[in-house]
Amino acid sequence: MFKSIFDQYDWEEVKASIYAKTSRDVEQALHHQRRTLDDFAALISPAAAPYLGQMAAISHALTRQRFGNTMQLYIPMYLSNECQNICTYCGFSLDNKIRRKTLSSTEILMETAAIKEMGFEHVLLVTGEASQLVGVDYFKKVLQLLRPHFANISMEVQPLDEADYRELSALGLHTVLVYQETYHQDDYKKHHPKGRKSNFDYRLETPDRLGKAGIHKMGLGVLIGLEDWRTDSFYTALHLNYLEKQYWQTKYSISFPRLRPFSGGLTPKVEMSNRELVQLICAYRLFNQEVELSLSTREDEVFRDHIVPLGITSMSAASKTNPGGYTVDPQSLEQFEISDDRSAAAIAAMLKQQGYEAVWKDWDPAFSGEIKKVAG
Repeated sequence: MFKSIFDQYDWEEVKASIYAKTSRDVEQALHHQRRTLDDFAALISPAAAPYLGQMAAISHALTRQRFGNTMQLYIPMYLSNECQNICTYCGFSLDNKIRRKTLSSTEILMETAAIKEMGFEHVLLVTGEASQLVGVDYFKKVLQLLRPHFANISMEVQPLDEADYRELSALGLHTVLVYQETYHQDDYKKHHPKGRKSNFDYRLETPDRLGKAGIHKMGLGVLIGLEDWRTDSFYTALHLNYLEKQYWQTKYSISFPRLRPFSGGLTPKVEMSNRELVQLICAYRLFNQEVELSLSTREDEVFRDHIVPLGITSMSAASKTNPGGYTVDPQSLEQFEISDDRSAAAIAAMLKQQGYEAVWKDWDPAFSGEIKKVAG
């Protein structure tokens, strides 16, 4: 389990080592063909800032070599804003007095029709963490309802047990996103004082349960702004490194959610500039040529347009972060504010203008082991 590796590292020591990196460390990392975790630490350090142009050029070349001129497009479908956790940064937090809503089967199909009309084949299902109201039984019904309509179904919900993931995978679940939020244990407790999410270790071990369950792809990341982003990103890379060796048949993605406002929301402890986010994205690509890098509509359109050639391989588009936001209940409270509110067609046109192809369908159920067994 990753916990045994995690316990070997001390946050303050890791942080100090990153900030102690020199220009020589950065130059050595840039010249290596295969980069280590120590190289990654150098590339995310303040010492790497003057080398951003070189990092961007290498990142572009590596991304084009592995992924071509393509960009996967996906859209979130928020199913429920019910939540039993108190999280200081989230609009769905239990102590935030909002009108709660969970979509019915009829409402889910209405949202599906609107999403399909925009051209999407990849949907990300999102809920708050409320296992009694939106637990495994609810997810099973939703997957059975949506499987005929989408080629790729991802999920970002509360961490589940290994057996639950196996059951949902058999029903068509392709990808699970589970962000640690922060790897700083003390700050994690401050931001998650109540609810099942307050269990740091259970959340930390979720990717292990996903790997054991044979999930096709899992997404990692931290909420940038809760703690020092360089140190948190090192731990994310450490986690990714472990997972790829332990569960080599699973694919991986990294996301870069910067803390965004909501009603009564948390002011970020650490601000990350656009230039620093570019540095982080490029550092991940130089560290790992295979990992998918995803950017959501949290970021504004100018930034998203400019980041396209620099390592990102998937983007959300036309996002609504409230249950029923596309058709059913467009005025309900959002989980966070989006910055890029362009239509899916506008995003596709922007990509085409830059010489990229928007990929609406990046995986087909016909290639799954389950279908192959049937065919055999």
